[in-house]
Amino acid sequence: MAADEDNTPDARRETTLAPLPDHSNVNTPWWQELWRRHAHITTPLRERGLECDIEFGLSAYIVRVSLPDDSYLIIGPPQEPPSERPPGDPEGWIVTRERSSHRSSYFERIYDSSPPAYPDRPAQPEARHGGSSQPLIEALDRHLAQLGLLPHSPAPHERTPAPAAHPPRPAKAPGTPEAEDRTAYAYGDVLLALTDRLNGTDSHADAAALLHQVLEPTHGLLERLGEFFEAAAEKAKEAEQEDGFDLSHDLADAAAELRNLGEDLRVAEDRMRALDPHPQRSTSRPAGAPPRTVPLPPPVLPPAQQRHTR
Repeated sequence: MAADEDNTPDARRETTLAPLPDHSNVNTPWWQELWRRHAHITTPLRERGLECDIEFGLSAYIVRVSLPDDSYLIIGPPQEPPSERPPGDPEGWIVTRERSSHRSSYFERIYDSSPPAYPDRPAQPEARHGGSSQPLIEALDRHLAQLGLLPHSPAPHERTPAPAAHPPRPAKAPGTPEAEDRTAYAYGDVLLALTDRLNGTDSHADAAALLHQVLEPTHGLLERLGEFFEAAAEKAKEAEQEDGFDLSHDLADAAAELRNLGEDLRVAEDRMRALDPHPQRSTSRPAGAPPRTVPLPPPVLPPAQQRHTR
C-alpha cells in the first residue's frame, strides 16, 4: 500500500520539488497556513529547484527565495504603506534580488505589479497584472535564466500556475498528543518561533531587534502580557466570590511584576546591540534602505479571500 501511495502522480510530482525549509516553524499550524496561502508562488519556484521560505518583512509576509550565487529574492506585497489584504493575495507583487554580507551589498528591483504608492507616480509596466501569479513566475523565469541562476528550466506542464500545494506534513500524525499540543497552543508557538530566531542569529544587532519585540514599553510582549493578566484579574472579580477577589489580587500582582521586569530590562536592547562588532552585518538590506524589523507573526491569520486569476 505504501508503494502504491509513493507512485501516485502527486507523490511523483512532490519528489521533484526543492526541499522545504529546515526550521521548527514548518510543523506549526500558523506557518503551514501561511505556506498554503503562498503555494501559488512557492510551488512553481520549487519545481525549478529553488528553495523558498515564508518570513515577515517590514509590514507583511514575504517569500524569500535562495539563489545559487548566494543572493536571494524577496517576493511580497508593498511594505510601505502596509498592505491591508490577507497574506498571499496582495494587490500587486514586488520582487527584489538582494545580497548582503559584511563585505558587500546588492539590491535590484526586478518586478513590480503593485499600484503606485502616490497618485503622481507612474505605474510600472507590470502593474496591469496586479496580484496575478502567472506573469510573475514567467518574468522570474526569463530574468533568472538570463543570469544563469535557474537550477533547471520549467517543463512545459510547469509553465502554467501550479495548483495549491499541500501544506507541510506535521512531524506527528494528526490525533497524537504532540499534534494536539501544537494546535492547542498556537500563542506559545509564536513565542517559540521568536526564540528559534534568537537562537539562530549570529548578530547581536538582530538579537537586540528581537529583544525589542519583548521589551518595547507600549506594544512589546511583556506589556501585552501585563494587559492580559490585568484583564484576567478583572474577570476573576466578576465572580463576586472571596476566592475570586483573592485570585484577582494575585493576577494583578503578576501584571505589576511583568511591568517591573520590563523596567529593569529597559536598556537591555541597547546593551545587546552594542555587543555587535559588525553592525552592518545585521541588516539584509543595502545602505539607505529602511531597517528590517522582526514583528511577531500572528497566531490567527486574517481570512483568505477568493483569488481571481487574470
